Amino acid sequence: MYFAHTSEDGRRQPIMDHLAGTAALAEKFAGAFGAGEFGRCCGMLHDAGKFSEAFQRRLLKDGPKVDHSTAGAQAALKASRTGIGLIAAYCVAGHHAGLPDGGGSADTPAEATLFARMRRAVPDFSSFYRDVDPRVLVPKSRPPIRMTGKLGFSASFFIRMLFSCLVDADFLDTEAFEHNRPVRGGIGESIPALCAKLERYVGRFRNPSGDLNRRRCEILETCLRKSAGPRGLYTLTVPTGGGKTVSSLAFALRHAAERGMERVIYAIPYTSIIEQNAAVFREILGDKNVLEHYSSYEYDDRDEEMDPKRLATENWDAPVVVTTNVQFFESLFANRTSRCRKLHNIAKSVIIFDEAQMIPREYLLPCVRAIAELVLNYGCTAVLCSATQPALQGLFPPEVKSVEICENVSELYGLFRRTRFVRAGEMDDETLARKLGAQRQVLCIVNTRRHAQDLYSRLKGEGTFHLSTLMTPVHRSRVLDGIRERLKKGEACRVVSTSLVEAGVDVDFPTVYREETGLDSEIQAAGRCNREGRRPLVDSRVVIFRAEEKYRRHLPAAVRLPADITAAVESKFDDIASPEAIRCYFETLYRVSDEQLDRKNIVGRLERGAADNFSFPFASVAEDFHFIENETMPILIPKEPEAAEYARRLRAGERSRELFRAAGLYCVNVYSPHFQALYDAGKVELLDSGIAVLTDLKAYSEETGLSLPGNGGNAVFA
Repeated sequence: MYFAHTSEDGRRQPIMDHLAGTAALAEKFAGAFGAGEFGRCCGMLHDAGKFSEAFQRRLLKDGPKVDHSTAGAQAALKASRTGIGLIAAYCVAGHHAGLPDGGGSADTPAEATLFARMRRAVPDFSSFYRDVDPRVLVPKSRPPIRMTGKLGFSASFFIRMLFSCLVDADFLDTEAFEHNRPVRGGIGESIPALCAKLERYVGRFRNPSGDLNRRRCEILETCLRKSAGPRGLYTLTVPTGGGKTVSSLAFALRHAAERGMERVIYAIPYTSIIEQNAAVFREILGDKNVLEHYSSYEYDDRDEEMDPKRLATENWDAPVVVTTNVQFFESLFANRTSRCRKLHNIAKSVIIFDEAQMIPREYLLPCVRAIAELVLNYGCTAVLCSATQPALQGLFPPEVKSVEICENVSELYGLFRRTRFVRAGEMDDETLARKLGAQRQVLCIVNTRRHAQDLYSRLKGEGTFHLSTLMTPVHRSRVLDGIRERLKKGEACRVVSTSLVEAGVDVDFPTVYREETGLDSEIQAAGRCNREGRRPLVDSRVVIFRAEEKYRRHLPAAVRLPADITAAVESKFDDIASPEAIRCYFETLYRVSDEQLDRKNIVGRLERGAADNFSFPFASVAEDFHFIENETMPILIPKEPEAAEYARRLRAGERSRELFRAAGLYCVNVYSPHFQALYDAGKVELLDSGIAVLTDLKAYSEETGLSLPGNGGNAVFA
């Protein structure tokens, strides 16, 4: 008998048991998008190489490593020389090391590409064929997908989704054997049960008081009413302060319940917004039903004590998932098993893209194409949610048409108008500081951390605050609490901040100054002014100014271009914050930067794969698709007792996700060159866990956070 695994207590799992168990799970998972027979095929083939004597020696006698993945891929291709055989071969070949590049006919067997591995000599696994006939297993029909362009992108996306089904099934069956228990299911309650909880929660808003609350209630009721619509692509354009968080959740849960969908996924640009939104969702739905997954630290197999939520982050088997745009989209273009394992559970989901305009412009086209695939072929509903709705319809394939949930967008914006914009031209720091100092309560938002620190140094005094990501999250939260308290009491409060305050930070100033930037960011800044509508419009100013040249010269084109387009659009509209002006801004931005909407040519490379003998660059695309191009290093600031204790535990060699996450609240992330400069200056200690500890505590100010060497603060980084 041939075996697949041995447990720590000496039990052995027969290969055929593992193949059957994995195949059944993969068939179930792929069935969500009509590809059950493909999932079963991959499950039965994936460990064919374990039928070799070489692997059995490895398993039972601790022999040398054996490549068992290539054998099953060769069996798939031998059974069907068509693209269908190649689909299975990609999944099986990659189920441990990750989806490979297809490669070409000139690749040698020693290379890691799929075509190279198809020519590689593998240990004899002929015993596999006594139990399994791949010719019967390999599907005869084409994948059940509609093309969103040429064949390549859709086919490669299907392979990723099928690959996800296989690796999750493999993990789950193996885990069940090792722990000697049934295959675990997901966490949380059913979608209908959560929908009932939501109905009870929103019931308290049925009789609102005040104009603003009545308008929010109207938006909520509109979302509930429109949730009865078919699956597809929706936009939700709600002005700042319109109650978008609860209204979008109401649409998503009611829609999921109406359409028999599996889960709700929130993709959000900033962790600060995630923390706030997740707290709201937990209040409404209960803690056990909300899964947050946005940590930069991956789980590893050394962690033995795993609670259900922790396990659920591996495959997103939860009713409500809150994650980042980075985690969501990079997973869709990843090739590693750990990143791809959750993809199949995106099928039949309602996906809310909060602040949709924040999807990085240089990756916009592949992201749009991925959303289109999910809508057309995987039973998803996608909602592009924003106060400044980007004009994305022209980027979607013609098969995918969007429906606006709140149809009276212009009327809504008029009702929620709480500020007026004032253009002030160029201001040097001396003039700007003088104007800010003359205000009792004012917020000033600038484009760089260096500018924020310079301007703050001119304003120092009682009631003056600084905010940037050079401060730890705990430090920022403490400062924000102080700001909100002074605003509430009507005390002097002058704040200089980077753009981090624009999204998800609930503050309300009578006046906001904003350095010139893209129109969407300027409107987000306006959302911090007269937020609750308690002040007259005439007294609620958003002053747009141009910074000194010494700050502007460091700005990349990605920041300068939106600012220039905003200036051009402003000349055409009396109301720069109107939906019409916003639409014009985004249409112009996308037209001018058309070549930069897919800077790495992700879509083009995947489309070419179909014409190039189904040679898809999975590994290469995964390496290139990164929202954050420059790697950052977390530096733990051990100034507070809790942080000092975390530093001690890390230095002692303790490693766990809980520790990393707790320590992250006392960390500042810096770009690699700035970290190197700090390290060379002897100011940080590098640990073996991908984290560093600040050793020179004088380099961290209680007012402005971490001091970077040279011009480190010039980076456009919140």
